[in-house]
Amino acid sequence: MKKGILICGHGSRDKEGVEHFKVLVRKLQDRYPDDVVDYGFLEFAHPVYAAAVERMYLQGVRHIIALPAILFAGGHAKNDIPYEMNSLQQQYPDLTITMARHLGISAPLLQLSQLLIEEAETAMKAADKADACLLLVGRGTNDPDANSDVAKLARMLGEGMGFGFTTTAYIGVTQPLLADILPILEHLPFKRVIVLPVFLFTGILLKRIYSQVADWQASSTKEYLCTASFGSHELLLQAIDERIQEAQAGHGNMNCQLCKYRTQIVGFEEDMGKEQIGHHLNVKGILFEEEEKPGAQKGILSTVKKVFGI
Repeated sequence: MKKGILICGHGSRDKEGVEHFKVLVRKLQDRYPDDVVDYGFLEFAHPVYAAAVERMYLQGVRHIIALPAILFAGGHAKNDIPYEMNSLQQQYPDLTITMARHLGISAPLLQLSQLLIEEAETAMKAADKADACLLLVGRGTNDPDANSDVAKLARMLGEGMGFGFTTTAYIGVTQPLLADILPILEHLPFKRVIVLPVFLFTGILLKRIYSQVADWQASSTKEYLCTASFGSHELLLQAIDERIQEAQAGHGNMNCQLCKYRTQIVGFEEDMGKEQIGHHLNVKGILFEEEEKPGAQKGILSTVKKVFGI
């Protein structure tokens, strides 16, 4: 029986970000040549998960490991992707879909973060890290559990690498926003600020971080330097290997101790016990025309839709 690995992406309005995601998929296809490795998106890009599962099923796959290409466990990893997989599972009685964990904080991810910081520092004059500030910028979610993982990653990097000060910000949804933190950093006695965006790939939000930091740098006496995103580095692939191996062994369990859907968390008490349901049905697959839909015949209508992005 063929085994499949479905890389569950979020999707982006930024075509460059989608292409970077596909690079990761190609590397995983080379890494797992005996398995059928495919991909799908939650929103804004094609193929949607349903099309990817159909494509794998038609190739004889009867067991799929669904791996969320998501760094931290917010609503996408806890609700949207499992909801999609549970819905698809009901459509294929002879197909088993096993959910893997989100990527989370792991030794390979910490090592990759360190490498990105050190690579960025080569563009500056050598300086003692004790005289520099490390700023991690997360996406931001409405789940404090996911946001706290950004803070945990920052703490582990800051202490491990010996930065004089470490803090976090977010580019949306939660506080403090990047725009709120930058003025505060101006009052701290550090002349250098290393900014690590906690993102897998480029996209609208990552570019917004770079733009905000560049605009602030223009009027600041401090040195600001942004690292690259995690991308498709070998260390990220190793982190993915860990999650796939967990799922294969039946150990792909999420940490639910501080999940607002399982426990009454201060300020989020009303979320406890909420029904697991997707929230992206209205934007599923929009903006991009799916090019490899199983059984689809391309004609003039498909071409016109692709030109106009519908």
